[in-house]
Amino acid sequence: MNKLDACRNFTVLIVLFFMTEYTFGQDWAGLNRYKEENRILVSKENKGNRVVFIGNSITEGWAVQNPAFFIDNYINRGISSQVTAQILFRFKQDVVDLSPKVVVILAGTNDIAENSGPISLENILDNIRAMAQLAKNNHMAVVLCSVLPAYDYPWRPGLHPDKKIPELNNMIKAYAADSGFVFVDYFKAMADERNGLPKKYADDGVHPTKAGYAVMELLVEEGIKKAFLQNKI
Repeated sequence: MNKLDACRNFTVLIVLFFMTEYTFGQDWAGLNRYKEENRILVSKENKGNRVVFIGNSITEGWAVQNPAFFIDNYINRGISSQVTAQILFRFKQDVVDLSPKVVVILAGTNDIAENSGPISLENILDNIRAMAQLAKNNHMAVVLCSVLPAYDYPWRPGLHPDKKIPELNNMIKAYAADSGFVFVDYFKAMADERNGLPKKYADDGVHPTKAGYAVMELLVEEGIKKAFLQNKI
């Protein structure tokens, strides 16, 4: 290796180092978002009926639209804008370490929106599979949710979520059936004729209104009941 090549390699290593430091310095996966709440929760008595909801802004916004839904044993661990890789990265801290009996996973729309760049539907499913397997390995019942309808994304138009979301949902549904996990189909109950969310369910076409969350609550509570019964918890 000549001096020029060595210099180039060293430069690449330095750039990668600072990129890594910047990424983790900015808390890429949001590990600090619920760190203190998790510490307090772990110190409390676990009555054996905890349910953790993990996901992106759709999950996080749920607690804003209807905070009364997340009392007692329902725990919200949504973080806005996150893709499945970020949610998977924090899954141990924000789910496993809390020792819930059930985890509700709702993720994937920000991947389709390419919030962190292009990604295949297969790779999105791989991340969801990894979360579900982590949960199963830690004796949790798993509720997998369909991605909510979206005709288009206001912040990134033209990516055709109206076509990609149904395809991903079919993949999630098939995986849930093959694995014995509960599947909750928000899409079927909420989609309009364009495979989008109507105004009554989402003002911006993506994030649910209180009426939208009311539909979701009925569906997910049925799913949670099935998960408890299915796993004899």
